[in-house]
Formats: sequence, structure tokens, C-alpha cells
Amino acid sequence: MFRPKWQIALDEVERIVQSGLEFGDVLADAGYGACAAFRRGLSGLSLKWAVGVNSNQLVYPKSVRVAAPERTRSGGRPPKRGKVSAAPKKAHEVFSTRAKNGFEKVSWRDGTKGPLTASFAAIRVRVADGPKVVGHNHGPGEEVWLICEKRASGERKYYLSNYSADTDLGTLASVVKARWVCEQAHQQMKEELGLDHVECRSWHALHHHALLTMMAFAFLQHLRNAEKHDRAQRPAA
Repeated sequence: MFRPKWQIALDEVERIVQSGLEFGDVLADAGYGACAAFRRGLSGLSLKWAVGVNSNQLVYPKSVRVAAPERTRSGGRPPKRGKVSAAPKKAHEVFSTRAKNGFEKVSWRDGTKGPLTASFAAIRVRVADGPKVVGHNHGPGEEVWLICEKRASGERKYYLSNYSADTDLGTLASVVKARWVCEQAHQQMKEELGLDHVECRSWHALHHHALLTMMAFAFLQHLRNAEKHDRAQRPAA
């Protein structure tokens, strides 16, 4: 039976939660972040998440209201769709009118060449993934953060996060940029440990290969951390 990749990922996350294992945020790229069912599933598990979305992701202003359906004629079925007080906008449109002072320069960690920085802005919105409303396929859904990252090259990236409304911009930036670690791990497992060197036709075989690769990576990372700790403990010459 075919299951979409977001459903497989959500099932795995739920299995980990039910096992009692504690972990931090759920981070995902736009391939998963664009899926409303995936985001709702994570929120349903009471998890904090930060996911990438594309620039055309529709959102409503935080203050949007949905009026009750109005009956315009005496006969026929009663109307089911409410009317929104404001139209949705695309993510890039939300930030397009912001001047330079609408963004703040944030450093989220130190890299090999110094602090890693970029300009960020964030605003509370309602994602356009709710029930249908008059004139729109999706009404307002969950209230979340819409985050825009403006890189030195001029490129902009967009994210959604269900972090609380009192979260500061520095924390939001650190959360969305934390996915880099996952991407680096995935790249190293492919290039150094043969994650992509598999030829199989079953889910179990793929799962077995991926599990062994991740175990090997975890062991090597343990050795790296131990070596780093030993170097830090050595007395200066």
C-alpha cells in the first residue's frame, strides 16, 4: 500500500515519541514543510517544529477573522463556508514591503571562519491550510511564526515554526539554521559511509542498510567527540 513520504516520516516520529525517547525540535526542509498534514501531525504530538516552505506559501495575517456562513436565499442547503476578513498573501509578499530596518542581523553559531550571520525577520501569521472559505480553497489554520532569512547573496529563504509567540528572533534563527547539522550528517553518510550505495527492492532492506549506516556514523561521531575532549583536557605545552 502506497504511503506518501510525509506520512512515513510522521509515523516514525510518532513511534519514537511513544517509545519514550526524548529529543528536541523536529526540523524539515520545504519538501515536508509544505505539507499541512505533516505540520498538523507534529503539532498533534505536542512537538515543536521548524520547517522550510517555498516563497509561494499562503498565509493570513494573525488578526484575520472568519465570519459565520450567511444564508443568501431561503431554499437549498445551508451554506458551510465562512468569509475571511482579509485575503491570504504569499510568503514573499509579506516581507516584500519591509525596508532594510525590518530585518535584524543575527549570528546563530561560530563557524570555522568566524560567526555565521544573516539578516532575519519574523511575523506571526495564520497558515492558509484550514477549511475552505468563500473565495479561497483554504482558510486560516494554526497561528505560527513566518520567518524570512535574507542572505548576503540576496537570496531569501522562508520558514514556518510553531514556537511560542514570545520567542525572540535569535532563537528562531538558531532553530531554523540547526538543520544544517542534519544535512551535513546526511552528506557524510552518503559520501563516506555508502548510504547511497544500496540496490534493493524492499523497504526492509533499505531500512536495514540505512540503520547500519547511521550506527556507523554515530560510532565515528563518538570517536570524534572523544578526541576533541582529549585535546581540550591536555595541558598547554
